Amino acid sequence: MLKKSVLVPLLALACAALAAAPASAQGDASPFRAGPVFEEFGLHAPVDADMAIPEGTIFKVMFEAVRQDTEGRRNGEIEIAARFINMSVAAGVPLEKVHVAIVVRGPASNDLLTDAAWGKTHDGQANPNAGLVRALLDHGVRIILCGQSAAGLGITKDQLQPGVEIAQSAITARALLQMQGYTKN
Repeated sequence: MLKKSVLVPLLALACAALAAAPASAQGDASPFRAGPVFEEFGLHAPVDADMAIPEGTIFKVMFEAVRQDTEGRRNGEIEIAARFINMSVAAGVPLEKVHVAIVVRGPASNDLLTDAAWGKTHDGQANPNAGLVRALLDHGVRIILCGQSAAGLGITKDQLQPGVEIAQSAITARALLQMQGYTKN
């Protein structure tokens, strides 16, 4: 029989692993679902909200991604854009009225690399964010890389997923997006 000093940390670890598992791994008990736009990304839970989204709402939302997951998982700061789109469309906002931009800087810049560029520093592995980034770009999400971060990290345009934009800086990108009516989340 395990001693309490060993059992408690093991139980805590098991609970943490279950909480971190995707909804598909947890069975139907989790209220979080994918879709209706992204079936592989952006899990969200249906909510009976008191704050209704007014009819005719047009969202223009800017997210920022700075941190990079060092465990080889998808970047949650990028995936939140898919969650926002899924939630909004599920709540009745037409997809064509949901405009999203992600400004990426710092270590998260690496998450925009092609599989080939990523693999050069990750033992030939594929970029765990490649599918997410491609899906977002294919749905019209603007992904804008800070040019200062790119320069500092030695990232060139040819190393980026096709469709990723480069701005002079993250500051510049945020200012320009705000002038275009985007709100910073």
